[in-house]
Amino acid sequence: MNAVTDPFTPSAELAKPSVADTVVSHDTSPLFIRKPNPDDGWAIYELIKSCPPLDVNSAYAYLLLATQFRDTCAVATNENDEIVGFVSGYVKSCAPDTYFLWQVAVGEKARGTGLARRLVEAVLARSELDSVHHLETTITPDNKASWTLFRRLSQRWQAPLNSREYFSTYQLGGEHDPENLVRIGPFNTVQD
Repeated sequence: MNAVTDPFTPSAELAKPSVADTVVSHDTSPLFIRKPNPDDGWAIYELIKSCPPLDVNSAYAYLLLATQFRDTCAVATNENDEIVGFVSGYVKSCAPDTYFLWQVAVGEKARGTGLARRLVEAVLARSELDSVHHLETTITPDNKASWTLFRRLSQRWQAPLNSREYFSTYQLGGEHDPENLVRIGPFNTVQD
């Protein structure tokens, strides 16, 4: 009896440099958006640490995102291959038309370039997400930068934005602000 197995991709293959999905013009030099690879895990962790008020997860978690969820995550690098932006998320298994955005971060060197929006749109433009027509995320009430980003995405995509409390301070252990669930959609296309 012959067992049929899916092809296995060794870690070394995943680590090979990839071509940028998107090139972003920047005043001093271009920025490149691409799928992350295993060598990016630590740099993503360091970027998140430099971007309060984002919650910092373990370096291992970012390594998993850079490998196991690479099709739904993206990094932005400068010409020196320094990671200056990151977005992570996944397509919800219970709602395959919905992309749940976990974190988006833009380092100080790339702020003011529209990179956060471009990271989100680069991921949503991938063929793996062709059936996605809604975006969800959670945002604390006082995170002005995130609220601004998602309101702009809603306007840009001409799609409604809805919000409600999702996790209470109590549910988050009493020392974390509540998280609102934000949903944008339906949308049909992602614009450049």
